Amino acid sequence: MSKTTKQTADAFSIPSFDASAVTDQVREFTEKGVAQSKEAYAKIKDQAEAAQKTLETTFETVQSNGAALSLKALAALRTNTEASFAHLEALIGVKSFGEVIELQSAFVRKQAEALTGQAKELQAVASKAVEEISAPVKSAVEKAIKDVKVA
Repeated sequence: MSKTTKQTADAFSIPSFDASAVTDQVREFTEKGVAQSKEAYAKIKDQAEAAQKTLETTFETVQSNGAALSLKALAALRTNTEASFAHLEALIGVKSFGEVIELQSAFVRKQAEALTGQAKELQAVASKAVEEISAPVKSAVEKAIKDVKVA
């Protein structure tokens, strides 16, 4: 072969290509990607399970506190209804208009005191419910934020 023929042949020849080096790099890159995906999936799965437990706990707390509030409200309603019927029975037996005014004034004063006490009791139960309901959610959010900062 002449010198020009060799130069022409070299110009059109395919350079040597080492496929094994590229294959090793692709394999390494793929393995690294799979490992990162598994790690990310494990973190997401753990956080989803924690969120599910938090929701279950929160719903149970909401249910029990809702029942407590309902029972307290029903007890107040029952007390107020009984007091109203007792007042009506007392009004039926009055003999003068002055007695009606006296009974009505005493009833209104007594009911105002009772309603104030009932409102305080309902507020205490509601405050306790809010604290119990928000505690697991608050701790879960704090944990999630902490986990995100660590990652």
